[in-house]
Amino acid sequence: MGSDVHSRVSAYAIAVAEHQLLLTQLSDSSPVFMPGLWHLPGGGIDPGEQPRETLARELYEETGLELLDARLVDARAYTAHRLGVNWNLVGLFYLVDLGPGPLAVTKTDDSTSAVAWMPLSGLEESRLSPAAVDSLGMIGAREARQ
Repeated sequence: MGSDVHSRVSAYAIAVAEHQLLLTQLSDSSPVFMPGLWHLPGGGIDPGEQPRETLARELYEETGLELLDARLVDARAYTAHRLGVNWNLVGLFYLVDLGPGPLAVTKTDDSTSAVAWMPLSGLEESRLSPAAVDSLGMIGAREARQ
């Protein structure tokens, strides 16, 4: 019949502070987007889990930071093919406020290999996941970088 098709709804955090965007680097176990790309913190919503709960869990796992507030700003659909799987992904994008603290990937055996605050002025779209590229338009960063 062809390759497998999976659908997923994910919640993504857009955190901006001092002209920097919080990004996570995808590891080799990334199921949807290519490893090595910089991506937004967040991930798949588990059955019965609310999107805000997903954001809080994923932010802590991928950045070590606490979610204080989240405001839905957009939703986008993506298709991807990776490891023999065709993905239909819907991403819910939230502008977030985070608690203070040092950055740390607390769940090290997952799809995130690194986390960093990246200057908006130095981001190269070729090194970003499609979701991270879309987030730049949501915060008006594309215009600011040109």
